[in-house]
Amino acid sequence: MSIITTATAKLADIAVETDRTDAVQSFVKQETVLVDLTTVDGSTGTGYAYTIGTGGTSVLALLRDHLLPALIGQDARNIEALWQRLFALTRATTTGAITSLALAAVDTALWDVRCKRAGEPLWRLAGGHRQDVPVYDTEGGWLHLTPDDLVKGARQAQKAGWAGVKIKVGKPHAAEDAERLRAVREAVGPSLHIMTDANQSQTMSSALQLAAALEPYDPYWIEEPLPADDISGHARLARATRIPVAVGESLYSPAQFRTYLETGAASIVQVDAARIGGITPWLKVAHTAESHNVMVCPHFLMELHVSLVAAVPNGRFVEYIPQLRAVTRGELTIRDGRAVAPDVPGIGIDWDMDAIDDRRVA
Repeated sequence: MSIITTATAKLADIAVETDRTDAVQSFVKQETVLVDLTTVDGSTGTGYAYTIGTGGTSVLALLRDHLLPALIGQDARNIEALWQRLFALTRATTTGAITSLALAAVDTALWDVRCKRAGEPLWRLAGGHRQDVPVYDTEGGWLHLTPDDLVKGARQAQKAGWAGVKIKVGKPHAAEDAERLRAVREAVGPSLHIMTDANQSQTMSSALQLAAALEPYDPYWIEEPLPADDISGHARLARATRIPVAVGESLYSPAQFRTYLETGAASIVQVDAARIGGITPWLKVAHTAESHNVMVCPHFLMELHVSLVAAVPNGRFVEYIPQLRAVTRGELTIRDGRAVAPDVPGIGIDWDMDAIDDRRVA
């Protein structure tokens, strides 16, 4: 039977693998919240969510105090009903990061149970469009890196057959950002995609100036140029530049994406499965984007997102930022410049629970 008998949560701190900086913050550590579920017939599932340094204990408390007790005795097969039930329990704190992250940890665990019970991988049960997808690199593009560093990283990605690289922008002067982009473009030529990411650092006027400075070097997109809740500002910027505008990592409900798409404020969707509340709402956002002929290029979480991007027809890229290697027994498979979704039953992450326990926060 698929009735849930146990539901537990824990928090582990995972150190970053390298220095990661952008225009507004540094990635200090990954607070990883994990949820483990067991059903009457012995089926198990593990889900997770994350922060980049703060709020993990708050997510854990919400799970333990409110969400996990509500799962006991429920049928793990009814994922949509359970998501709506838990959302209703937390209505006073939605829409927001803490609640969405907690919901995501539960939802991914439920999908892990579903896939294991079915004997199928996530990429197939979530849609099954194809198994491998293009990948682009972010590790070689952090804001503190020199132009020479950026060029070296871009050449490595190009040599490996990857689709593109991301360069962080948001230096004090747009000319400096443009010079960094110029150095990379001249080194790799026109065939490699160069994504740019401002991490919500710009004002309306500076975003217009930045976009104009970057345009000559043909960036594939400009990501989060403005604060995420400034939908009208993104729409104005999208009308003013030929660079596609990408948003999504800082949005926490499908309705926010709908408004972005309906107003023409974004032409690339970067929905994050942890921050949107799990796989269930992630798929809703992806299909909403598909109805607007917009591609999905999710933020971070490559170990999970590879399967989701592979599942949907408008999934375009997986972002390469390795962060789970210290607590898993495997890592993302990349073959001929394409990330390959795991073909084992479940969400495709082989957790090393001993390593997690070593990093567990009391």
